[in-house]
Amino acid sequence: MRIFYRIFLTLAIPVVLSSCFAAKNYERPDIVDQSGFRTDSLPQDTLSIANLPWNEVFKDPLLQGYIEEGLANNIDIRIAIQQIAKSEAFFKQGRAGFYPTLNGNAQYTHQELSDNSQFGAQFSKLDIYQLSGNLSWEADVWGRIRSQKRAFDASYLQSVAAHQAVKTELIARIATAYYSLLSLDEQIRITAETVKTRENATETTKALKEAGNVTAVAVKQTEAQVYFAKGLLIDLTREAKLQENALSILLGKEPVDFERSNLDAQNIDAVMRTGVPIQLLRNRPDVIAAEYSLVNAFELTNVARADFYPSLTLNATGGLQSLSFDRLFDSSSLFATLIGGLTQPIFNGRQIRTRFEVSQAEQEQARLEFRRAILTATKEVSDAYYTYEAAKEKIEIKQKEFEAYDIATDYSEELLENGLANYLEVLNARENALNSSLNVIDARFNQLSSMVELYRAVGGGWKSTL
Repeated sequence: MRIFYRIFLTLAIPVVLSSCFAAKNYERPDIVDQSGFRTDSLPQDTLSIANLPWNEVFKDPLLQGYIEEGLANNIDIRIAIQQIAKSEAFFKQGRAGFYPTLNGNAQYTHQELSDNSQFGAQFSKLDIYQLSGNLSWEADVWGRIRSQKRAFDASYLQSVAAHQAVKTELIARIATAYYSLLSLDEQIRITAETVKTRENATETTKALKEAGNVTAVAVKQTEAQVYFAKGLLIDLTREAKLQENALSILLGKEPVDFERSNLDAQNIDAVMRTGVPIQLLRNRPDVIAAEYSLVNAFELTNVARADFYPSLTLNATGGLQSLSFDRLFDSSSLFATLIGGLTQPIFNGRQIRTRFEVSQAEQEQARLEFRRAILTATKEVSDAYYTYEAAKEKIEIKQKEFEAYDIATDYSEELLENGLANYLEVLNARENALNSSLNVIDARFNQLSSMVELYRAVGGGWKSTL
């Protein structure tokens, strides 16, 4: 009975002390003053566009197909999936930390003994056959194993959130690249029409020169405008090819030509409600990942703290041992050993203290990274929202500007044909009309890209897919 009392006391004393030194529980730090969020123009709505699946925001079937392809084949996505697989392995290891370890051992030992040794006078040689198993278990008195498990859990969830962040970023980049291609297509179309129009204008100018209404200078200036438009057309076509190459990389494949619709077919009918900024804690995957990183660092600090206290282990070994193989499986060959140990570190070259101080510093770093992630998220949401609102207003203004320049061009050409206008006025009107039409397309692209950025900024795209 004494041995059981000793084992009981060995187990009971650390358990009693653990109530004073148990691992701490994580609580989300109050690292941001919520009252300081800039929400003067952001709608205070309970529904955020982050909750909308990406196929409800991006309605173009071709774009939806490219997003699906990117989510399946993008290199960054596939790397993130492998990171999840690594973290999942550690996650499973953390769950097994509470269980004892069991090792099996089969051993044969042959010894040639000296005649002058302790047993040499009786045995000239010795053969030992052994089959045994070793069972080892550590009592989680200070919460070290529990903290280690929670650290692995947080690391796994962090990798999942990081994968979601990659998805959100990828969807936004594919959509922006696609809209950029559509805007370039529209600019190429307008520039190509301008080349034809200016070539016709060159013939008209030559006729006016023959009639004595303009000089040879006007003819050459008209030809120069044709060459300028052709040069611009080359630049736009090159830019479109480069944009296709960039989109190919996003989809994880070699450069190809992409089928696409047109800019006029893009309708933004998703409700642009951002919700209160504090929702970013639930929507932004990068913010979620930053908090899980903090949880991981917090739990590893618990692990480092537990190393200061004694560890309680129980080891049991049992099996069969015999000097002859034919008697190995007799009942008389059975043996067993039970060892209970309490190990308290005393002098270890300051290794435990160093690990604890390093873990504290890493925890503070993770806390600051979490704060930065929240501050960055709120800034990006605010920037994207105001950019989106400004783009909606600017597109109307740019459209009116183009209409004014277009009418001015028509008037100036009529006046020139009747000898009532200077040819320089016609050139300026044509140039302004072309630039203004291209600016309208830029404004329409900016509206689309700002909508994409707003959707990304609030963490949209990762919650659901087609």
